Amino acid sequence: MSMREKIEEAASRYPDQRSAIMPALLIAQKERGHLPGAVLEEVADILGVERIWVYELATFYTLFHTEPVGIFHLQLCDNISCMLRRSEDLLRHLEEVLGIKKGGTTPDGLFTLSTVECLGACEMAPVMQVGDDYHGDLDIAQIDALLDRLRTTMRQATGAGLAAAGPPGE
Repeated sequence: MSMREKIEEAASRYPDQRSAIMPALLIAQKERGHLPGAVLEEVADILGVERIWVYELATFYTLFHTEPVGIFHLQLCDNISCMLRRSEDLLRHLEEVLGIKKGGTTPDGLFTLSTVECLGACEMAPVMQVGDDYHGDLDIAQIDALLDRLRTTMRQATGAGLAAAGPPGE
């Protein structure tokens, strides 16, 4: 099934095509990896909605990526609960061990590091989302262990010829 067909099928569940923008963006991002301007325009055209409506949603929500991201997108919460529990220290550590700054992607394309305003998981502060998974009550040792697990997952996937399928959970 083509991306267009998937979007049209998802949109058929909504009485107003504007309500189908978020599901359509999720489909497009899954198909294309990220949402550059041409893809946003294509989604708007498929739905028959104003392009600005699609652009507004794609740039407002942190789950949408208008630029390419690494295979593993590390999204560290920097809201007050996480900040009080030292998320800034975790960010500095991640920048150091990955050799990139916030907003950057490692040269091998494995990791992109971002901060997000809130992940809605204050009870787990500090918390980081990787793909669809939340990791909470983090400290530096747990961050290092998580990075090691993600690298191992990728090595195993590459060894099995599965790297093109993306990380588990996505």
